[in-house]
Amino acid sequence: MKISPLTARRLEVFQSNRRGWWSLWIFLGLFGISLFAEFFANDKPLLVYYKESFYSPVFKAYPETTFGGDFQTEADYGEPFVQSLIQDDGWMLWPLIRYHHKSVVWDLQGPAPSPPDSRNLLGTDDQARDVLARVIYGFRISVLFGFTLTILSAIVGISAAAIQGYFGGWIDLLFQRFIEVWASVPLLYLIILISSVIQPNFWWLLGLLLLFNWMGFVGVVRAEFLRARNLEFVRAAKALGVSDHMVIWRHVLPNAMVATLTFMPFTLAGSVTVLFGLDYLGFGLPPGSASLGELLAQGKANLQAPWLGLTGFFVIGLILTLLIFVGEAVRDAFDPRKTIV
Repeated sequence: MKISPLTARRLEVFQSNRRGWWSLWIFLGLFGISLFAEFFANDKPLLVYYKESFYSPVFKAYPETTFGGDFQTEADYGEPFVQSLIQDDGWMLWPLIRYHHKSVVWDLQGPAPSPPDSRNLLGTDDQARDVLARVIYGFRISVLFGFTLTILSAIVGISAAAIQGYFGGWIDLLFQRFIEVWASVPLLYLIILISSVIQPNFWWLLGLLLLFNWMGFVGVVRAEFLRARNLEFVRAAKALGVSDHMVIWRHVLPNAMVATLTFMPFTLAGSVTVLFGLDYLGFGLPPGSASLGELLAQGKANLQAPWLGLTGFFVIGLILTLLIFVGEAVRDAFDPRKTIV
């Protein structure tokens, strides 16, 4: 596919920012690992060979009777009895980390939270769950939440700002007054109130935050539409009979997207941070979910286990640092004054 000279220049400027370029690849690598977390951290084997047959416990639940056991419930592959049944007539291929984010480590040498050792590289939390496994799964859900919230907020915010900026007049005035009133609603108090009635989950939190997060895009996109609607190419298109929808979509929106794309990486960092904060305060994901914010809360509650707080701090700091560096590189790529070094 042939790209335009302008796009080629932007890509070249982005690559010239080595800090942002390498941050992007590091972030994508970590995110890719987290997307396939079940293959890196799981309490089920990736592959089981038993009596000349292959089984994939990661994809399908097998009862214990499949391997010569007594119960019809799903086999517990960490139990020594089940392991001996399988190893007598086959073998198991385990992931690098033999714990799921919900797995409880029963054979600890001391009380939980336990310090890092050869089996639990980052130790266990106060419920005897492997911290490294929870970090991998928590990274995935945090980034997916941030991506989803950012994309949906951008769609809603850009649509509202396009209508405001293009038509102006009373439509713009009424929209602005609505945004001023809506932005004054205390979001945290609203979440606390709803949490007292229902148990928030991923989709509830996403919907609540989307009600307010879209307003961050309005100011930038609205200003671009107000500026571009009176330019000559827009007026010429309207004089030729082009519909308002097509003028917005084809002529004005591409110019407004430059500022929007520059703004989006920073919005993504903010969206991820919101989930961290809610989980830390106890109003985020349901108890037991893999959460980096909860890991920070455990670190505060267990000062005798500094690996909990330090792990949460460094992982969250790494995520936000990478996103900010990528955002700076994107900003430079869309800056026409930026020269390639």
